[in-house]
Amino acid sequence: MNPAFPHRQTAHCESGVIANLLTYHGLPLSEAMAFGIGGGLFFGYLPFIRINGLPLTTFRTTPGGIFNRVTKRLGIGVTSSTFKDQSRAMAELDLLLRMGIPVGMQTGVYWLPYFPPALRFHFNAHNLIAYGKEGDNYLISDPVIGEPVVCAAADLVRARFAQGALAPKGKMYCITAVPKNIDLAPAIREGIREVCRVMVSVPFPLIGTWGIRYLANQVERWPARLGEKRAILYLGNLIRMQEEIGTGGAGFRFIFAAFLQESAAVLGNSNFLEMSQRMTGIGDVWREFALAGARHCKGRAEQSGDFTDLARILRRCAELENGFFRELSSLVRKP
Repeated sequence: MNPAFPHRQTAHCESGVIANLLTYHGLPLSEAMAFGIGGGLFFGYLPFIRINGLPLTTFRTTPGGIFNRVTKRLGIGVTSSTFKDQSRAMAELDLLLRMGIPVGMQTGVYWLPYFPPALRFHFNAHNLIAYGKEGDNYLISDPVIGEPVVCAAADLVRARFAQGALAPKGKMYCITAVPKNIDLAPAIREGIREVCRVMVSVPFPLIGTWGIRYLANQVERWPARLGEKRAILYLGNLIRMQEEIGTGGAGFRFIFAAFLQESAAVLGNSNFLEMSQRMTGIGDVWREFALAGARHCKGRAEQSGDFTDLARILRRCAELENGFFRELSSLVRKP
């Protein structure tokens, strides 16, 4: 057992889990640095993928991508498993915990009893760490919760084997080796190049800044195409994905800004400080959109403007990010 696991609350589960696991294993790493090296920042409007019957908007890379890229770019040894048999999955978890090894897991939020009922929803890519077991209860470090919590075995089984989109299938992972000497600079540059490529260089209309513009056009057309009532439902879902699931549009940009600030010191380049400030400003515009959208959903359109006004804010986000990521890319261009 390992009751002394260094729990830290973070803004996002996956970047928080990898940062806390690496810190435990002797490589102090902030959530922002993990998020940036892992190329976590993303945008995609994917109307052909439905969550609870509504189109998916995502502001981060695919689940598991941050962990995989951070460990690969830093040369971290990892082992990962999924299971068909629930009993075997729990037995493997117990074995690692008896060896004093903290274990990361993918779970379904809805089945985690320590989440307040109002915050439980069917999302199956929530990451947490089990670091010990007392009787039939597991000691859990969930990075989006302020303090360590306990979770009964029956509840953890249900969370690990939740059904539906992104079903975790009992997925668990742990760190097996950390190099003694790690140079963060190359990994930082790779992470930045990854984000810049996805945001401005992939010619696909649903992702990156192309995707933000596409979403703006859709938002503007929603009332005529869907009717006012359903348009508000779509808007509310968009705002929820931006502000309540993970850390969404503005929050992820603030994390990326913190990453650039840390990177300035590691790379010895003060230009990244200026870029950090600009990214914070872009996050503020995303928050402006969320606030206006929330007001509209609450029937206060006189304060927020109509759907055309909301689309105009999104187009501003696209324009700002297009210029930002093109300039950022030039700072890390390979010689």
